[in-house]
Amino acid sequence: MRVVIFANGELPDPAAARALLRDDDTLIGADGGTSHLLKMGLLPRLVVGDLDSLDEQALSELTAADVTINRYPEDKDETDLELALKAAFELHPEGILIVGGLGGRLDQSLAALSLLAGSRGGIALRLDDGVEEAFFCQTQAEIRGRSGDIVSLIPWGGPVSGIRTEGLRWPLIHETLHPDRTRGISNEMLGETASVSIESGLLLIVHRRKSPDSEVSQLWT
Repeated sequence: MRVVIFANGELPDPAAARALLRDDDTLIGADGGTSHLLKMGLLPRLVVGDLDSLDEQALSELTAADVTINRYPEDKDETDLELALKAAFELHPEGILIVGGLGGRLDQSLAALSLLAGSRGGIALRLDDGVEEAFFCQTQAEIRGRSGDIVSLIPWGGPVSGIRTEGLRWPLIHETLHPDRTRGISNEMLGETASVSIESGLLLIVHRRKSPDSEVSQLWT
């Protein structure tokens, strides 16, 4: 079972975001992110947050459909997305996909990435909006897309060593990336798959699909 959380960020291509979903996904709306689901004609299993970004019409629709709503006070220590992640972890899924976690406010995008970096309980986590996906590599990872897709490798919180890549235009062979340098930005896929492995550190992988019809990655690594 996979949980998909819709956050209140931007969806540059709603159709591409919709194509990410599987029939057996459990859907959670993080406050205003629920609006993305409603526009797609979908209902979440659960809505979490202080609900300051949902209008009365949306709340009425959710209530009429008997959707579970966990409402929190506006004065809280967590973002709505963090609360939604906590609820998702309680379901013990195989993976968690966050849709709409990028774009809009820079601070919220960075906070979303930080939540992924801090979650190491064996559950695969990634952010994806159908056009761009982001996830962390602790040992190895595979990227699926097509030739020409952009892949950036960003060391998170410190140097990442022992990096090896396959399927990228500019390969890395047992090399180190440093957080104060930009060497890992804007590499390119040579085919439909690329792989990355590391020996130490935490590596953020950002994959931007060449066009919305590129293959949507559903591989959890």
